[in-house]
Amino acid sequence: MGAVGREMVRQQVPILKEKYNIDLIIANGENAAHGKGITRRIFNQLISYGIDVITMGNHTFSKNDILQFINETDQLVRPANLTPTQHGKSTAVVTVKGKRVAISNLCGEVWMNNVVDSPFYCMDDILHDVDADIYLVDLHAEATSEKIAFTYCFAEQLCAVVGTHTHVQTADDRIVYGCAAITDLGMCGAYTSVLGRDVHEIVTHFTTNEKTKYTIANGEGIFCGAIVEIDEQTNRAIDIKRIQIRPENIEI
Repeated sequence: MGAVGREMVRQQVPILKEKYNIDLIIANGENAAHGKGITRRIFNQLISYGIDVITMGNHTFSKNDILQFINETDQLVRPANLTPTQHGKSTAVVTVKGKRVAISNLCGEVWMNNVVDSPFYCMDDILHDVDADIYLVDLHAEATSEKIAFTYCFAEQLCAVVGTHTHVQTADDRIVYGCAAITDLGMCGAYTSVLGRDVHEIVTHFTTNEKTKYTIANGEGIFCGAIVEIDEQTNRAIDIKRIQIRPENIEI
């Protein structure tokens, strides 16, 4: 979420990659450019920090710059069911330790705009059309119930379903029939904030109904995510570990 979030990624990704011997790093980048969307410069910046594949969400097309490079790269995926659907790809297939790993991006239907199809129907299509050994999904959705239901629906076919969008990490990391799941990964952004946005501005909006400017918060950051361990023999998830790195000695 904004510059603070990008800086947390820059600091923490190399440390975590070495500590946990991570083979593949996926990040949701839909809020990377000042809270809405992504640009070519920021995309390249995140890739340089060690990100292998970047997923998106409802703010995919908030910056027009994305249209200049979304069709050029295999490292950026957008929700399959988010309009306009003609730009970019919704699944990337990468090879990791000889395994074909499919990374798909979908949006939930509940309380979301510009979603043109059910993520359940889209997932059926992806499983039918994409040949891979391991399937991972970023389900960018508002409703916790929709994300949990999706996980149970496809748990035996997918290796991981991680939720994004709400910016608040949930404490329900678990293994469901060999599928790693968490309802929301949380965000990388300013710790003292309202979902990464300036506290004063959001409080003012709620208490006076004043129109605000979408100011991104500054200050020390929080880093959220999860590490999934996959058995190389069965291609099934055997562990998921929540990661949340908070700043120390914060006084509000």
